[in-house]
Amino acid sequence: MLALRSLAFNICFYAVTAVLAVAGLPMLVSGRSVLRLARAWGRITLWLLRVVAGTRVEFRGLENIPTGPLLVAAKHQSALETLALCTVLPNFAYVLKKELLLIPLIGWYLSRSGMVAIDRSKGTRAMSLMNAAAGAAIQDGRQLIIFPEGTRRPVGAPPAYKQGLSHLYTALKVPCLPVALNTGLFWSRNSLVRRPGTAVIEFLPPIPPGLPRQEFQALVQDRLETASNALVDGGLAGCAADGHAVPADEAPAVAAPRR
Repeated sequence: MLALRSLAFNICFYAVTAVLAVAGLPMLVSGRSVLRLARAWGRITLWLLRVVAGTRVEFRGLENIPTGPLLVAAKHQSALETLALCTVLPNFAYVLKKELLLIPLIGWYLSRSGMVAIDRSKGTRAMSLMNAAAGAAIQDGRQLIIFPEGTRRPVGAPPAYKQGLSHLYTALKVPCLPVALNTGLFWSRNSLVRRPGTAVIEFLPPIPPGLPRQEFQALVQDRLETASNALVDGGLAGCAADGHAVPADEAPAVAAPRR
């Protein structure tokens, strides 16, 4: 049953994505229109997850989201949070690698919507280019989303935080909103299986601007790891209680750090 429901969801998801990518081409008239399309895509995906795969997404701490421009630092375990965050942040922009702009159709939408692309081939100059693009997004009042570890990490993997987040925090001088989650338990990064249960995305209290860079780096990592580990533990317990225990080879490593 799990395999069939996962297969049905994946077919529906990719079909909807293809239809929206083509039918939404007129939305390229403006960046705001593209953001509305992205929110619709995210909401449809969450609905399909719930109805077809039996996976619900619960948002916690929505009251912690401040108004105005801010830096959003999210734990990254799967594609699910990429889709889900755009449904609750009204004027979002992602920090992403420039190569994604080359994807047919999808790249057009990313470019038109004002995402902040990092050109890693530029070496040390990449930071100054990122600063300029990020500064423009903040000036436009946007919520700039960055994944501090740079890529999706398996549930329970040791932290691997990069310096990009603290660099932007220092340069932009806006609050940073940490986002903890346990989505990797239900939408694994290298699997087509979608596990039933309740994935949690939790917005933690924002960190005000002005902290020393290294102090901020340590603080945001500690908050994200502590909260995400707690959500993973709760998610594993919930899966076991519902009879959908995560297989041993997909469960978090026992040696994963707990702060």
